[in-house]
Amino acid sequence: MQHLQKGEFFGQTNKTVHLNNLVLTDTEYTKPTVDWHYHENAYFTFILQGNVIEGNKKEIYNCSPGSLLFHNWQESHYNIKPDGFTRGFHIEMEQQWFADADLDIHLLQGSTNIAHPDIKLLMYQIFRETKIEDGVTALSIQTLLTDAFSQLNQIQKNSGKAKPNWVSTLDEILHEEFANNLTLAYLSASAHIHPVHLSRDFSKYFHCNLGEYIRKIRVEKATALLSGQKMPLAEIAYRCGFFDQSHLTRCFKAWNGQNPSAFRKMLLHS
Repeated sequence: MQHLQKGEFFGQTNKTVHLNNLVLTDTEYTKPTVDWHYHENAYFTFILQGNVIEGNKKEIYNCSPGSLLFHNWQESHYNIKPDGFTRGFHIEMEQQWFADADLDIHLLQGSTNIAHPDIKLLMYQIFRETKIEDGVTALSIQTLLTDAFSQLNQIQKNSGKAKPNWVSTLDEILHEEFANNLTLAYLSASAHIHPVHLSRDFSKYFHCNLGEYIRKIRVEKATALLSGQKMPLAEIAYRCGFFDQSHLTRCFKAWNGQNPSAFRKMLLHS
């Protein structure tokens, strides 16, 4: 089984950024199949464009734009790339980085498919920082990544605690039906919880209010769709549940710091 060293990924690397105990790479996947292998360090894979299938000893992930995976070090896996252009953004972290950030990497075992919109939006912000490259880029990436791991660790800690069944049921509904005109009556009935209890306890498990969580999902889904060069912004707005293109632009800029057109230009021309 092949052992990949720091900063080494299969395919054509378009750009590499080295920071203190971090390596960030923008890589085009060029091989149709990659046999079982593992990496020296823990890392994120964030799919920017195209599709890839990634398998490990426990699960198989069908990844599309916006998919985010975390692999702990020396976690073996393989890849299959369907026809077409596929591009990934990798953030590799040496063990010293976790020590310096006072983060417990042992809470994150194996491979994880991350669906939480907050963490995905942080990944897009980190990617954007690699394109700015000014005097605060390194500091910004360090703080964004530390925030992402802090949230991921909290999610892992909470996953071991008993939660009401409605929490996971509701999260699945929100991720599947985010573009629909959802109502409190519909959500509470679908999750089998009283509307008052849902309204009162939602923030306890999701760390924001219900409306804010839905907006985060919509923005994250819209960001992933921007990798499609031919899809008009008005269609993206419709698919993601926004009233119109202007509504999409306002919400997108609030979370990503720039409008959708500027983000698409940065993504596709970098």
